[in-house]
Amino acid sequence: MIKKIISNGIDEISFLKELEKRNAETDKKITQVVTEIIENVRENGDEAVKQYTLKFDGNLPLYYEVPREIINDALTEADEDFVNALLNAIENITEFHNRQLDQGFIDAKANGVILGQKVRGLEKVGLYVPGGTAAYPSSVLMNAIPARIAGVKEIIMVTPPLKDGTPNKDILVAAALCGVDRVFLSGGAQAVAALAYGTNEIPKVDKIVGPGNIYVATAKKVLYGVVDIDMIAGPSEILILADETANPSFIAADLMSQAEHDVLASSILVTTSEEIADKTIAELSKQIEKLSRKDIIEKSLKDFGAVIICNNMDTAVDITNKIAPEHLEVLTKNPMEYLGILENAGSIFLGQYSSEPLGDYYAGPNHVLPTSGTARFFSPLGVSSFRKRSSFIYYTKDALKEAKDDIVLIAEREGLTAHANAIKVRFE
Repeated sequence: MIKKIISNGIDEISFLKELEKRNAETDKKITQVVTEIIENVRENGDEAVKQYTLKFDGNLPLYYEVPREIINDALTEADEDFVNALLNAIENITEFHNRQLDQGFIDAKANGVILGQKVRGLEKVGLYVPGGTAAYPSSVLMNAIPARIAGVKEIIMVTPPLKDGTPNKDILVAAALCGVDRVFLSGGAQAVAALAYGTNEIPKVDKIVGPGNIYVATAKKVLYGVVDIDMIAGPSEILILADETANPSFIAADLMSQAEHDVLASSILVTTSEEIADKTIAELSKQIEKLSRKDIIEKSLKDFGAVIICNNMDTAVDITNKIAPEHLEVLTKNPMEYLGILENAGSIFLGQYSSEPLGDYYAGPNHVLPTSGTARFFSPLGVSSFRKRSSFIYYTKDALKEAKDDIVLIAEREGLTAHANAIKVRFE
């Protein structure tokens, strides 16, 4: 079901190279289809969006924009336990992200120079939320809450309709609780294009965030530059770093919690204990029998899963940093001692009772994380993702006079004489 690899500097590297193939460039045919959709929406707006909805979903939704009373009714009629669970999660997510707020500053110098930075939220943000069988109200929370904290003035959500033309009510409940301003029943690349360019009915936004299928992800990638995006997300992944004290039952359960997302998902155990490795493999075979997405899990583990056995923890940590996983669980005797040397991971879960789903739904840190090794240079979604910065400069004539010779020298060395002249002319 899952590969067992003894680390020797060769076999694990071979596996990592195979893993990278999962992250290959998007199929050219998909890119071509998405580009055609984008251009059609750019030229024909809402008419094109609705045509694609009819084509891909089979019929048009009951309404293009969900009326506010429908959103409010979804919240009023929702199961009380579900609402309370979301409210508890919202409290944790809000508390965590409130600590991320950064401030502008002013640096007033003795010579009259004033420098500074202005920080403010984006004007409009588009939130894409899958709305069919893969509907994730938790994604509404993780995207909308930091946007609100950042000071975003308007959040526009797009989500595909159900087959009967209605919105997913769980998503509407989350939208109501998080203060989403407007909700449109549209999905796919056409909805992303509508947010990027704006139509008569769907507002043009400054940034698009949220998960989606390969067409949604490709549309976001193609439109990056026309609009900002959160990140180019690949299939989900988890790496568990474990020593001999770890619980194989917990490891197996957590590996499969990511494998069930997608046949392309990657679940990896890196351990210093062959006994733990063998017991985990046995637990995988045992636990999978009672899981509803067994076929997906089996293919994911077979194609992109591995149990890597290392001679020592230094090697295990080195492999972990090379993989730079989206989710990293540390199941060791003293997990905190590794926090300082684990350089590359989207989110780190420390200890046997910090299972990955805790971060997906509840603890507070964001679950929108860099994938495909991009944790080497990307960070999780957060408040700063929805804020922009402007610097400002004020110089007096005396202050500029003191600096002018240096500025002119650098400008002329670069051959930019108009730059130099813009300084010189002020003292002629």
